[in-house]
Amino acid sequence: MVQKMDLRGRDFLRTRDFSTEELQLILKRASQMKLELKRKKKPYLYLRGKSVAMLFQKPSTRTRLSFDVGIHQLGGHPIYLNWVDLQLGRGETVADTGRIFGCYVDGIVARVFRHSDLEVLAESSPVPVINALSDEFHPCQALSDCFTIIEKKGRLEGLNITFVGDGGSNVSQSLAEAVLQLGGNVTISSPKEYSPREDLVAELRRLARKGAKLRITEDPIEAVREADVVYTDVWVSMGFESEAGDRVRALRPYQVNSELLSLAATDAIVMHCLPAHRGEEIASETIDGPRSVVWEQAENRLHVQKSILSLVL
Repeated sequence: MVQKMDLRGRDFLRTRDFSTEELQLILKRASQMKLELKRKKKPYLYLRGKSVAMLFQKPSTRTRLSFDVGIHQLGGHPIYLNWVDLQLGRGETVADTGRIFGCYVDGIVARVFRHSDLEVLAESSPVPVINALSDEFHPCQALSDCFTIIEKKGRLEGLNITFVGDGGSNVSQSLAEAVLQLGGNVTISSPKEYSPREDLVAELRRLARKGAKLRITEDPIEAVREADVVYTDVWVSMGFESEAGDRVRALRPYQVNSELLSLAATDAIVMHCLPAHRGEEIASETIDGPRSVVWEQAENRLHVQKSILSLVL
């Protein structure tokens, strides 16, 4: 007898905290929700009568919109809270805030600088906490990207996903984690000083589904050969603005343009989580070109996050 999976009450801080089967369940429900929305079918109001706090310490476009709209479509009440407008901005601890939130709301969506703050929030709050981005991980983005790849390629298992650029970014690290858990191969190409930490690389290899491989290389040309997906992200993430000059100089050879893309598989697709700095990490001709699935990627944040919300809340 197959045991029914129940994700209620779980925090969603990293995909690592969920099994491959549980991640597949999230993706399956996301697919159903997207189809229902396109067909204008009456939605299931999984969050009817529920309120969700949206705690944001960092600026946002897609994350804020997709969570706000998604919670509303599920029948819930989203409450946007800017970190500096709360008592957090005057010295109240994250733990105390988490306890208080648990008195009023049914879930917390948090976009923060330090991942450790998310962990404290999750530990102190009696309601589920969803990571809407931290300095180390961006699991909602990564799982949405996996959903997009499956939509475009029909599968993820066995495909070659190459990330080119800042390999130590939250997007790169979460993408590698989710893809490896779901059976895809991952190549991360970046200068040595921007590669993921050795301890994280070791952890990712342990998490990889049987047969899935992780490769780290400094050579972007070698990295994209036979790639089914070429992915990039901004070179200067929020919080690293003081390093902008050094980062741009070091990462310039890693721009995703038509020349680099010509070395990938003939049917390779291009991905970027946005916002894009055109002319830096990606050329306009590439992000606007026929291989780009960037806009579908952005839309799919809505469907995958609705799935996560409905399952954990």
